[in-house]
Amino acid sequence: MMQTNQQFTFRGADGVELFGQCWMPAQPPRGVILLVHGFGEHSDRYGNLVDALTAGDYAIYAFDHRGHGRSPGKRGHVDHFDDFLEDVGQLSARIQAEQPTAPHFLFGHSVGGLVALAYALRHPAGLAGVIASAPLLAKPNVSPLVLTVAGLLSRVAPTFALDTKLDPTTISRDPAEVQRYASDPMVHAKTSARAGSEAMRCIAWVQAQAGALHTPLLLYHGDGDQLVPIAGSRTFFANAGSADKTFLELPGGYHESHNDNGRDALFRQVRAWLDAHTS
Repeated sequence: MMQTNQQFTFRGADGVELFGQCWMPAQPPRGVILLVHGFGEHSDRYGNLVDALTAGDYAIYAFDHRGHGRSPGKRGHVDHFDDFLEDVGQLSARIQAEQPTAPHFLFGHSVGGLVALAYALRHPAGLAGVIASAPLLAKPNVSPLVLTVAGLLSRVAPTFALDTKLDPTTISRDPAEVQRYASDPMVHAKTSARAGSEAMRCIAWVQAQAGALHTPLLLYHGDGDQLVPIAGSRTFFANAGSADKTFLELPGGYHESHNDNGRDALFRQVRAWLDAHTS
């Protein structure tokens, strides 16, 4: 694949130095995508998506959330969910400076999808579109005890670590992808009490504000997702105020559509949507 990769650091909320990287296509980019990864993972896990989109002449910027991957911080912890949004904003400003002419898109998966939608609601200026992949828009299928404890301890012991016991077999129907996830030393299933509580609060806010979204929207979700219920995506899409909105329900699809069976067909649809919004 004729693409180049550059790694860098940038200052996020509170001045923390976050790990970032970008993949540039061989040709001048027809669009630029800021990729926001999901819970417990990191930006290097999107190679399948990166290859498909850079082949279509799209540049992709991504970063590791605080407490994830190669970025610093207690694993799975965030003081305030708004820190994620500010981190996105700081990288977005860098992209704007480096790629001032190409249309800018925001892509988010799972918790990253929740972050992307919250960001698009608050900061729609300059966004040509937002793509949400299996966004966390309903209570995840983790132990109810974890969510209860998170709510109780959020104020008194915000950094208290909780193990979500995420089942790797729920991410993909492709055994090779499940093994890749399970053997990745930078993947974790940890959340802090504050992070869990903050995520639930943000879900409620984003669902309540759906009608205020007017940015072009592509939302897709596998209807076999056992980790993040598709019901949350259906509700948000139905209420989204965007006149230009598309929802792809992927039959039998598991949580990580970009690493699941049938991903090549999905990538063709994503590229067609991007092409229609950059022509």
